[in-house]
Amino acid sequence: MRKKFSSALIKIILLAAGCLFCAPVLFLLSGSVMSRYELNQSLLPLMADQDELITWAFFPRYPTFQHYLRILFQTPQFFVVFWNSMKIAVLTLVGQFFIAVPAAWAFSVYRFRGRKILFTLYIVLMLMPFQVTMLSSYLVLNHLELLDSHSAIILPAVFSAFPVFLIYRDFCNLPKGLIEAARIDGAGEWKIFFRIGLPLASGGILSAGVLGFLEYWSLIEQPMAFLEDQTLWPLSLYLPEIGPEQAGYSFVAAVITLIPAVFVFLAGREYLEQGITAAAVKE
Repeated sequence: MRKKFSSALIKIILLAAGCLFCAPVLFLLSGSVMSRYELNQSLLPLMADQDELITWAFFPRYPTFQHYLRILFQTPQFFVVFWNSMKIAVLTLVGQFFIAVPAAWAFSVYRFRGRKILFTLYIVLMLMPFQVTMLSSYLVLNHLELLDSHSAIILPAVFSAFPVFLIYRDFCNLPKGLIEAARIDGAGEWKIFFRIGLPLASGGILSAGVLGFLEYWSLIEQPMAFLEDQTLWPLSLYLPEIGPEQAGYSFVAAVITLIPAVFVFLAGREYLEQGITAAAVKE
């Protein structure tokens, strides 16, 4: 009886926590289908800078899709910034596949002088926030004449240390005897990498890709520091430009921005769990 009560109490607590975490999403969805009049009435204390609390109904009295029609068919600049975000995220992940994956393979498989020191340096770089490296990155990008271009965002992210660290653990968990057997059978290093390393460590690679997309899709500080031309801005900088007088427009833009991130997370959830579990296992 006590076990059943404890189990029911845990389920209630988890359900309440889940509803609490889902509340912002429900807030966005309901606001995106509210009429302009209903939004103005609900957000009047906020827009008028009053001390009163706003009132909100998760089920609009007069739902409408006029805000969706406006942003999808009458706002071409929204699609420009949308594809800017997609370009930055996808090209960064492609670049990381060609840089981070071979680097992680080299750190985990080969033994060379200074390997531990170099890998420790990678970890230190991963722990340093962007605020610490912003000035040096700005000076380097300015010297290379890459400022105010998407390359200023993509190239530094391509050489990020985090995917190397995440994929490194998966490569370390590969059976060393399997690699040695392949070498004895006459397989070259590149063949071992493509035929053994990549397939067996696909969980870690895909989990790094999922986490990377979620991060680069919502970049704020790097575009704010390196991009001046507003036509190059990603969605993360475009959304704050939408004022409170365009509340419905803001809600719809936020919902559309959320869709790719949710889709990538749901599609790669299994690989994400496998990659995190593998990274937590010691050699």
